Amino acid sequence: MPTRMQPQALLLDFGSVISTSLFECHRETEALLGLKRGSLTWLGPVDPSTDALWRSMLRGEIAERAYWATRASELGAAVGEPHWDTRTMLARVRHTDPNHTVRPRVAKLIAASRAAGLRVGILSNELELFYGTTFLSGMAVLRDLDAVIDATHTGILKPDIRAYQAASEALGLAPQTILFVDDQFRNIAGGVDAGMQVQYFDLRDVDGSIAAIAARLRLPCEEWQ
Repeated sequence: MPTRMQPQALLLDFGSVISTSLFECHRETEALLGLKRGSLTWLGPVDPSTDALWRSMLRGEIAERAYWATRASELGAAVGEPHWDTRTMLARVRHTDPNHTVRPRVAKLIAASRAAGLRVGILSNELELFYGTTFLSGMAVLRDLDAVIDATHTGILKPDIRAYQAASEALGLAPQTILFVDDQFRNIAGGVDAGMQVQYFDLRDVDGSIAAIAARLRLPCEEWQ
């Protein structure tokens, strides 16, 4: 078996990897919107058995953007505000502080990676589409990154191999030197097809996933925990 090359760059998905997923925040969302506790039961990748719509997305019957558009419409209707889109939903449930959205340990991991001389980038399907420029401008973790490839602007969605190629070019590195992290297996498969090293981010074990990334990058624990 060939020896795996030491990564020279970390390429992260944004939603659910850098940001805490909505699936993990149901009780907080219910409190914010004044909904009955326990009324939100769809858990997506955390427990697909609870979420027929998510399973439909995984089968390719609907797009991920359509999944979130449906959830946004449902939440808007639940609070008597029809016609919510995904950006409206996120603006309502993500507070006014953009940094509240970010996983603190992932922010530390990014800082440690940069301190270790690694390049760091984001490869997202809908970063600006979902959050908007004003919200993102206040997010500290996005400052001074080496590359942000956002399909909001490119129109090329993961797992299309061209998305990964664009990220590789933006980072200025060969694909095999880049560690790509995503919470969806189909996007991980796209990274493999593009020749990247990959690490699945499991929402059922967030701490374990972060530790695995740090181990792959050979970052000393005291530098990022």
